[in-house]
Amino acid sequence: MNSKSILQLIAICCLALAVGTTAPAQDTTKTKHHDTKDEVKQSEKAAKVFTEIMNTPDKAIPSEILDKAECVAVFPDVIKAGFIVGGRGGRGVASCRTATGWSAPAYFSLGGGSIGAQIGAQSTDFVLLFMNKNGLNSLLSDKFEVGGEASVAAGPVGREAGASTDAKLNAQILSYSRSKGLFAGLELKGVVIKPDKDDMRDVYGEGVTAKEALQENKVKVPAGVSSFPDTLTRYSTRKAER
Repeated sequence: MNSKSILQLIAICCLALAVGTTAPAQDTTKTKHHDTKDEVKQSEKAAKVFTEIMNTPDKAIPSEILDKAECVAVFPDVIKAGFIVGGRGGRGVASCRTATGWSAPAYFSLGGGSIGAQIGAQSTDFVLLFMNKNGLNSLLSDKFEVGGEASVAAGPVGREAGASTDAKLNAQILSYSRSKGLFAGLELKGVVIKPDKDDMRDVYGEGVTAKEALQENKVKVPAGVSSFPDTLTRYSTRKAER
């Protein structure tokens, strides 16, 4: 076999090897599928927490306060744990008003540190109402600190609505907590909230942002994850102004 034939044979073998190694990677990309069971569960947990709170006689979020909110976020089962130096960690779901009703849910993570005489662990449900455009813009950012970039006040419950102070009415965020069955306003400060990109990718696909889900109506809500916005609709039907 002459040198020219040998070179041609080598070229053919290299080409075959290249095709054989790249083809499986292309097939894997096309058929990649994200399981949304966890995200469905998160939406259902948030819906359950909100329903239980709103069904608590004389201790629910007042309807006149809820009707003013632009967005609602629920973080179920946030864990606060530690000894002397502790921290919070949890995941949650948010929905905002649009011209057609409550938006597709967006997924967020909550984290932050605290220092104090802490022993053991405690699970707490947090509810945040974003009361105006500035509060909404905080939620739509890459991340923000509650009480830092966005002003926060303890939300009124039950009959406390009529006694709301100007600080509460002007706050960008009203915050609540439920721990050991007790629900009350809580001035939650120092925690950082940011979009959970993994959850967003699993539900909506690569690159979809919280803003596209919450404000721009650019996503289709998959079956199963709509339980949280559906629940909000039962308690407040006001739509955003166009």
